[in-house]
Parts: sequence; structure tokens; C-alpha cells
Amino acid sequence: MTEAVKQPALVIPQLIVGLGNPEPKYDQTRHNIGFAAIDALAHAWQFSLTENRKFQGHFAEGLAPGGGKIRLLKPLTYMNRSGQSVQAVTSWYKIPPESVLVIYDDMDLPLGKTRLRLSGSAGGHNGMKSIISHLNSQNFPRLRIGIGKPKGAANEDNADTVSHVLGKFSATESKLMNVVLDFVVECAELTLKQGVEKAMNRCNSWSAEG
Repeated sequence: MTEAVKQPALVIPQLIVGLGNPEPKYDQTRHNIGFAAIDALAHAWQFSLTENRKFQGHFAEGLAPGGGKIRLLKPLTYMNRSGQSVQAVTSWYKIPPESVLVIYDDMDLPLGKTRLRLSGSAGGHNGMKSIISHLNSQNFPRLRIGIGKPKGAANEDNADTVSHVLGKFSATESKLMNVVLDFVVECAELTLKQGVEKAMNRCNSWSAEG
């Protein structure tokens, strides 16, 4: 047998989704960091996000760094119905779940950290629950952005948690998150050029704290 062991196919995103809520009152909140990430990508790649009724979201497409076609999406369906918007795009362009990269906030990660994974559960995140349900799969990459836990929160069902995720970043935190968002652009570009698996090494070892 001269054939080399078959390498697994590279997972290269064709659609990058950022999760958030659409009303102005949610702007700049921790829960909307996914929206901020898409805005940062659109700015870096000079894409123009426009409202697309068919996709129920703000949408843009163009050539990504690395040369492939990439699409950006901010669902306007509210967080817990994010999957409707994602499914509208994937059905229209015939994009398989594993080519959808979802960016969202994670309380279990400290501020200044990011985590890139090839698949996984919703982990209690309503936006992810909706996407998993609509795509009928957990096998899609996701980039989680740490927003930290509320100070002194003993359990995850209390009002502190809600006010934390729907609260805005402090001035100091905002500066840190700007650094994080710059890194998210770098991380997304790596997934497009090298595939998600290779990009994980860099994206999971980085921290904005130091």
C-alpha cells in the first residue's frame, strides 16, 4: 500500500455568524459581542452589511483574505430565534453546517480569552440552542468570546446573570474588548486560510490580559 493516510478535509468557513439582539438598547452589551465581532470583520474586509429580509438579518458577502468567498451574518430575529436566520442563509446557498462559524459570548470564559472549537453543545446559550435545532447538527465550528461571570454570582439562574450579560462593558473592559475584537479578526482569517483545526492552536492559547 503506497497510499498515504487520508488527511481529514479542512474545515473552512463559508458563513460567519455573530449572535446578538437587534434593538439599540442592546448595543455594546456583553451579550452582543457576536454582533460587534461581525462589525469588526466587515470593517477589516471592507464589506458593507445591509439588511436582508429573506435572511432576517444584516448580511454581506465578498472575497475573504485567502481568496475564497465568505458571507457575514447578524441575525435580527432576537437571540433565541437565531437559527431561523442562519438556516435561511445555509438553505439558500446550500452551505453545510460544518462550514458555518458562529461567534458568541461565553460567561464561563474570562474577559480577554477566546475559544475556537469544531463542534459542541449549546452550553446553555439560547442562540446556540436555536442554531443547533435549525441546522439539526452540533457539528459546526464556534468561536466563543469570554465576557466573564458577574461578581459574586453563586448560581446561574439569578438576576445578576441577566443584568451581567445584558449590561454594557465598563470603560476599562471596552478597551480590552477592542483588543479582543482585533484578535477575533486575526483568528477568523486564520480559519479561512488554514482551516479551523489549525487555527485552534493560536486562537485558544491567546489572551488579551497580558
